[in-house]
Amino acid sequence: MAAATAQPMGNLPSGIGICTTAPDIFYLPELVFGGLVWILVASTRVTPENPQGWVMFVSVFCFVMTFLWLIIFACGGHKNSGRWAAADFAYHGLAALFYLSASVPLATTTISMRDVNFTYYQIDIAAVVFSYTATLFYFIHCILSAIRWKSF
Repeated sequence: MAAATAQPMGNLPSGIGICTTAPDIFYLPELVFGGLVWILVASTRVTPENPQGWVMFVSVFCFVMTFLWLIIFACGGHKNSGRWAAADFAYHGLAALFYLSASVPLATTTISMRDVNFTYYQIDIAAVVFSYTATLFYFIHCILSAIRWKSF
């Protein structure tokens, strides 16, 4: 009787399986758009360095951590543990919060530099768009990771 009412355990993919499962398929877009933010912000010179420094920290930190997370999941280092599912949810929630906290000052700084240097302005507009897109990917990954975590 107990076997009929048991809930199915969640499953953390490894190997090529991370390219086919719902939350883990977002690793590559997160890396691509985060890397683009990093490159675009690094290629401009803006007078208020403080918001740009935070954007650089967030983009580099999230790029490196997402790459490490991808490698851990691809190698199966999580050993299908519920704690890794919780950590996956927590990391992507933190990354979404970080990117949101970096995207808003980046957009504000970009709007204020409209008349200073048009080339840098266009580059920063692209960085703002990619930053908000990365935020969206991390947020979707966070929601799907929470759903997966609840299945453990």
